[in-house]
Amino acid sequence: MTEQFIIALDGPAASGKGTLAKKLAKYYNLALLDTGALYRAVGLNVLKAGGDPENESDALKAVGQLPEINLSNPELRGESTGAAASKVAAIPSVRAKLVDYQRNFAHNPPSDKRGSILDGRDIGTVICPEAKYKIFITANVETRAKRRFLEEFGKNGNEDNYQLILSELKARDERDMNRSTSPLKPHENAYLLDTTNSDIEAVFEAACAYISNKE
Repeated sequence: MTEQFIIALDGPAASGKGTLAKKLAKYYNLALLDTGALYRAVGLNVLKAGGDPENESDALKAVGQLPEINLSNPELRGESTGAAASKVAAIPSVRAKLVDYQRNFAHNPPSDKRGSILDGRDIGTVICPEAKYKIFITANVETRAKRRFLEEFGKNGNEDNYQLILSELKARDERDMNRSTSPLKPHENAYLLDTTNSDIEAVFEAACAYISNKE
């Protein structure tokens, strides 16, 4: 039986993993799932319904609405949605509901794809621990806040905008790394990529070199 080509890509918010995932998916012809979008969709559904993202009942109801959600909806990228996503993701029953969805995607790519790549926070440790290729991408929180600030405000932002994003990222890191279920952490066999002082092309080349060395 041919070994499945699965890349498990994890890391904190604004580390660059989404951009890297898209480049790797295109280069290796892989089906791509931004698993964070699933949690963002749940969080957005809760907010739109006037619910509480930390309330298990509200979050589970939103999970049931996932088939109706467009995962490319630009509303999913907002900071408030990201904060809500981090809160619903800390609820064990929500994570359990989404595990099968993610695993099924990973192991059943379309016939015209070589394999799959999933980017998230627990892909290498929980969703696909058997994946041959595991990458954990990170950067210091100040660099990540600056990136998010430039994405959202460009040249029109101010120091208050930056400080708000910085505080929100720190809060997200705290929730993601210390939640009881599937905390954000690298798998012991993951390839660690710090992007603090690297541009996306250098990061992409490093990731490809790692994959080539393991093929």
